[in-house]
Parts: sequence; C-alpha cells; structure tokens
Amino acid sequence: MVAFSKLVLITAVALLGWAYKIARPPPPPILGGPGGPPVSSPRVQLKDGRHLAYREAGVGREIAKYKIIFSHGFASTKESDFPVSQELAEELGICLLYFDRAGYGDSDANPKRGLKSDATDVEELADKLRLGEKFYVAGTSMGGYVAWSCLNYIPHRLAGVALVVPAVNYWWPMPASVSAGAYRKLDVGDRRTFWIAHHMPWLFYAWFNQKWFRISPIVEGKPEAFTEKDWEILAEIQRTGQLDRGKATKQGAYHSLCRDATILFGAWEFDPTAIENPFPNGDGVVSIWQGREDKIVRVEAQRYVAEKLPWVRYHEHPEGGHLFMCADGLGDKIIRELLLGEEPRDL
Repeated sequence: MVAFSKLVLITAVALLGWAYKIARPPPPPILGGPGGPPVSSPRVQLKDGRHLAYREAGVGREIAKYKIIFSHGFASTKESDFPVSQELAEELGICLLYFDRAGYGDSDANPKRGLKSDATDVEELADKLRLGEKFYVAGTSMGGYVAWSCLNYIPHRLAGVALVVPAVNYWWPMPASVSAGAYRKLDVGDRRTFWIAHHMPWLFYAWFNQKWFRISPIVEGKPEAFTEKDWEILAEIQRTGQLDRGKATKQGAYHSLCRDATILFGAWEFDPTAIENPFPNGDGVVSIWQGREDKIVRVEAQRYVAEKLPWVRYHEHPEGGHLFMCADGLGDKIIRELLLGEEPRDL
C-alpha cells in the first residue's frame, strides 16, 4: 500500500511538472542577437530599451500633410497594406506608417505588454519619428483593440481614429442578450478558445499548442471563419506575400498570437462604451466600419458599441464580410472620412 501511494505521488508530481512545462512559454529570442532571428526592418528604440519595427508608405513623412499609424490584424505584420491607393496618398499628402506590435515580426517582445503599453508604444513611435503633436490611428480587426486603447490612454495625441472591423471582447459590459447572442453564433472551437483566453489566460499557451481538441477556426485562419468573398480576397492578399504567419511569429506564438488573444479577451481596465468624445468641438472623426456578414467579428456586438457612443460614425456594409474594406475602393473612402470628414455616399 505504501509503495502504491508513493507511485501515485510520483505520478502526480510528474504530471504537474509536465503541465507546468507545456503551460510555461519559452522566453523570446533576442532579435538580431546570437542565434536569434535576423532583423530586416528599420526600428526605433523605446524608453524601456525595446525596439519597435516600422514601415513607411505613401509619401515621405517629412513632406506629408497627414500621418496615419496603422495597427495590423491577428497573425499579420506591418507588411500588410491597408487598401488605400497611392493616388489618394499623393493627392492628399498622406504618410502611411505600419508597425509590428510588440512580439510580432521585428519588434521586441514586451513581457509587460497590455492595453496601455500598446497605446504608449504608438505614442512613442510617433514621437521618435517626429510626426507632430497629433496624428491619426487606424486599427484593423485585432488591431482595433490598440485603437480603443489609444482613444482611452492618449486621446490628446489623436487627430482622428478609424476602427475597421475592430475585434470585440464578449465580456465587455453588454446586455446578455447582445453578448451571449453574438457569442453563441461563433464556432464551438472559437467559443472554447476565447473562454480560456478570458478565464484562464495562464493556460492559453498550452491550449494553443495542444493537438487533442480543435482550437479555433478564427485563430487558425480556416475557410469556415470567412465568407466566400472574404476567402477569395484573402487568397489574393496571400499571393502578394503580405501575409506571412512565419514572419509574424518568428519570436514564438506566445509573444505574438497568444498575447493578442489574452489581451483582447482579458479583463479590460476601461469600458470602451464609456470613452468620452476626444473631439467635442468636431475637429476630428472617429469611425467604425463593419460588415454585416462578418463571421469573425459579430455585427450584433459592434452595433451595441456604436449605439453607446453617439459621437462615433458607424458604417455597416450590408453584404460585407471581415475583409470588405479591400473591395470596391472602400479603403479610400475610409481614409477620406478619417482625414477630411467626408461621409461615404454609399457602401
């Protein structure tokens, strides 16, 4: 009996050790260091010593009238273009600045990364590149949470904000009829994954790497997470080389994808539906753009957020999916409203 008890104890200790090992993420590699991934992008050094990688497009920032900082989507990088035409960039004098979030691509990981740090990273990037006292921010999909963070933490630095199919947290303060109704429409794998990200973030890395259960069509980028039109657009974008999951996660999935998920679906320090209008005098625009057929970001939750913020311009494409902004010149319409206040005549 004693021998059996010892065996049980040894087995339990071994299982705990195994669980600790798979749940504990590895440290990030040192970018550009010995044995670490090479760095191929221009970078700025932040106050805490980390480096943030960026890319410029449009016209040069030295001559630009407008400067827009873009926050990329999930499993993406700064190489993913926002669908704004070069003609519009030259006509209006727009500098487009794309950056890798901490832990993505060529930007150093941040062990203390959170909602506020992502906003201050944007602010520091703007200061290092001398963008001026105010600048524009656009966040797409997962990058939408960074735009919300900027609205909450650095509103005094913003000239305007565009939230394009911004990801939503189903644990934000919303009526159960809205949050639960939208949540139930998700695939069961998505529901499980988002639930773990919210309630058990310490387990998310292990869940992300396990092979026994289906994780999430959205996280894995499966066809069923998109509309048919979305999938066609995504295939075309992939052919251009803009989407490279390997580049996005070259420091490891934990420091990029997993941190995105646990931040977005975690307990927020502020309520997005309670943010005050940063432009009470009408000198700036905040807009939300949503596709009614989006299978990744459910329209019911997005509508509720927009209804709670009457100062936000809400646009809903009746046939649009998650990538609707990539078709029919909509990218230019989004940017024209952001910079000039021009509301689109039709979607």
